[in-house]
Amino acid sequence: MPPTLVSPRAAGRALCALVPLLAACGGDGRAPVSAGENTFVIRGATIVDGTGRAGFTGSVRVVGGTIAEVAPAEAGAALSPLDADRTWDASGLVLAPGFVDTHSHHDGGLLIELTALAAVSQGITTIVVGQDGGSPFPIADFFAALETAPAAVNVASYAGHGTLRRQVMGEDFRREATAHEIAAMQALLETELESGVLGLSTGLEYDPGIYSTTDEVVALAETAATHGGRYISHMRSEDRGLREAIEETIEIAERARIPVQISHFKLAARSLWGQAAQVLVRLDAARAAGLDITADVYPYEYWQSTMTVLFPERDFTDREAARFALEELVAPEGMLIGRFEPDPALEGKTLADIAQERSADPITTYLDLIAESQAAREEGRDGGESIVATSMTVDDIAALIAWPHANVASDGGLRGAHPRGFGTYPRVLGQYVREEGRLTLEEAIHKMTGLAAAHMGFSRRGTLEVGAAADLVLLDPATVIDRATTAEPHLTSTGIERVWVGGMVVYEDGAVTGARPGVVLRRGQP
Repeated sequence: MPPTLVSPRAAGRALCALVPLLAACGGDGRAPVSAGENTFVIRGATIVDGTGRAGFTGSVRVVGGTIAEVAPAEAGAALSPLDADRTWDASGLVLAPGFVDTHSHHDGGLLIELTALAAVSQGITTIVVGQDGGSPFPIADFFAALETAPAAVNVASYAGHGTLRRQVMGEDFRREATAHEIAAMQALLETELESGVLGLSTGLEYDPGIYSTTDEVVALAETAATHGGRYISHMRSEDRGLREAIEETIEIAERARIPVQISHFKLAARSLWGQAAQVLVRLDAARAAGLDITADVYPYEYWQSTMTVLFPERDFTDREAARFALEELVAPEGMLIGRFEPDPALEGKTLADIAQERSADPITTYLDLIAESQAAREEGRDGGESIVATSMTVDDIAALIAWPHANVASDGGLRGAHPRGFGTYPRVLGQYVREEGRLTLEEAIHKMTGLAAAHMGFSRRGTLEVGAAADLVLLDPATVIDRATTAEPHLTSTGIERVWVGGMVVYEDGAVTGARPGVVLRRGQP
């Protein structure tokens, strides 16, 4: 998705609301017991702990929002509730760590929709925002707003390269930055890092990042690395220039000596279909050379972005570029208009539909729609637009997800036109695990939890073990599946029975509870 700049006003700063670490554990592995709403026992579940290990039947005790005890049933150690405990019977269900969405746009509107239905209804308990080069600025204000009025989910953020670039260069960004401007961006990034961002994100296929040089990105990545930060990137191309984009990403990792995550990894061109294994061989070689390169993937054959992203030269009158896009990247019948503010009546129609209505060829229609969007902006009206475009194959997606260094992420929003905002995780569990057997349940949950948390540098998140925060999801492996579609992208999934954040129930019986125990996760915090 393209960068979305957010400038929330902080109502004031609140004390850090992070769930405290256990003060101590006794020799039997138990934490001190204290009564409270977030103290309870879950009994009889199949526990899939997020590490990739085989699931087992057992019980879990949560004390004060922290996992205090995990007891396998076969050891004869099933937990008995104490006086202070509420007990949940989870027989026949799977208990897993809450899902960690490493590439999320669920922050768009989050300060208004704090219960985050789209996220919690699919089992997400932590979102990582500031993606594709766009982030809230300054991040301290965004974090303060969330600490004053918490959300249902935990929130971490990267600092967006595009956001920093616009702060320094304004609208004069269609060129290389000077050394002075790069230094100014580095100074802004220093401040954001001190406020707790995870590192630097780029959107090198979008304005203004598309105009940056590799040297500029490396300079900023080096600044992030100096602070123990990370780098996450929507690369310069996911289609015609994919291999070159991968090489640039490897170069950034090597020169900056920084952990790198490739965002929403995909092979989005017909000429690339079937080549996932070859692409992964190159990344494996980079890892063998000592580079920490990982990726996140979502389980859909279609993406959502702008109509203009398919024009790398940014010439929106170029019929040859439009022809290439419609023949090689996305067919007219596969380009669905998700948003078109100049004429909302076009939303939900394909480019092929609109071309037929206008009695024009698809290339002309495509260029006309972009021109109409730009004209609206020039006139001071809302020219916002986005498309949902089919460009990938299920087999390639499955191969990328199966890569041992790939985790699942949604790239979704609270009210977006793409169903990934509501359905990503149940889709993997229902389609890729139960129906097609492309992943085991343990592998899939590891990619949604423990592996995802490790890729972001989180501690006490992503695993179901003593001392971890009680971010949990209870699901039915026999029924879990997504229901959201491009026609109805906001349908909640089935099979997600209950979700806890910090030991508080945020979703059950198909609805949010209104609880908002989410905390801000800053880089380096316990």
